[in-house]
Amino acid sequence: MKSRIQSAGLADIDDRLSAGERLDEADGLRLFQCPDLLAVGSLANREREKRHGPRTYFNYNLRLEPTNVCVANCLFCSFARLKPSDDAAYTMTLEQAWDKLRRRADQPLTEVHIVNGLNPDLPFSYYTELLQGFKKIRPGIHLKCFTAVEIAYFADLYGMSDAQVLCELIEAGLDSLPGGGAEIFAERVRRKICDDKCGTERYLDIHRTAHGLGMRTNVTMLYGHIETLEERVDHMLRARELQDETGGFQAFIPLAFHPDNNQMRKLPAPSAVDTLRVHAVARLMLDNIPHIKAFWIATGVDVAQAALWFGVDDLDGTVQEEKIYHMAGSPTPEGLTMTQLTDLVRAAGREPLERDTFYNVKETISC
Repeated sequence: MKSRIQSAGLADIDDRLSAGERLDEADGLRLFQCPDLLAVGSLANREREKRHGPRTYFNYNLRLEPTNVCVANCLFCSFARLKPSDDAAYTMTLEQAWDKLRRRADQPLTEVHIVNGLNPDLPFSYYTELLQGFKKIRPGIHLKCFTAVEIAYFADLYGMSDAQVLCELIEAGLDSLPGGGAEIFAERVRRKICDDKCGTERYLDIHRTAHGLGMRTNVTMLYGHIETLEERVDHMLRARELQDETGGFQAFIPLAFHPDNNQMRKLPAPSAVDTLRVHAVARLMLDNIPHIKAFWIATGVDVAQAALWFGVDDLDGTVQEEKIYHMAGSPTPEGLTMTQLTDLVRAAGREPLERDTFYNVKETISC
């Protein structure tokens, strides 16, 4: 593989990685432009194995989106509905949301992951009571809820600071933040595809604040639409810079753009090659973020499986009830069982490990 890396013109990058040196913006761009995907992948796999060996993580989780009513008009979104009266708009009652967990009393779930539309008609108490109710049903459940975009919207709508919102949600039972809403940090792109929701600096500052409050969070990147390769690298570097400052990010999650049923439907979805490369470059550039996650609902199961050799060490989890990607045309299953996750990891030649949200490994897998 050394000769392949040399033939691909990546020998200097290989040397710096071997010496533990950090890659820069120019290196990131070269990795995206290198025609030899396998050479890039081999570098990323080596970095993955330095950190995790063959270990591949996933958890037993439930994904809920209690409302898709949303004032934002993101061009790439197939999930949101601007008005409650729009076709396919919905808002769960608290009892309906809680019942999603009640009906899984026999499942050893460890996490409920919640994201929503930006609904202008709900009181803040809807969200605090939502969390409190889940904790009453299952006190030990981890609640990973509300993107930084939602936190910013709550603060603006209810006349609070971002820190106040976070503190009240933590008191109600919030345990960590998901990474959604990052899209692409480049303002050029945000102005075109999501100009009516919180911008890059506020997104990063909310995560900074959450880290300061002792929370762990994730960070995402939406790729495969109108962003440039330079903007992808810039996105990764901004995440890396905040991680240098706070150390609070657990995982970086590339999210593939899906064109069905949204205002960007004329664009093609990213290819499998592009998806593998994005994950590989992320592992190489983000030397201070422990985990690179392939969200199998976005990538497809087969590509996520292959990505385990391109820098990825985490497959998210069972992801029951997910709607956002399925409304955008994702053909993936409506959730995977722990047995299915275990089997696909083993079939890829990796070691399956069930984790909790903080990457503590369970002794036995819940099958």
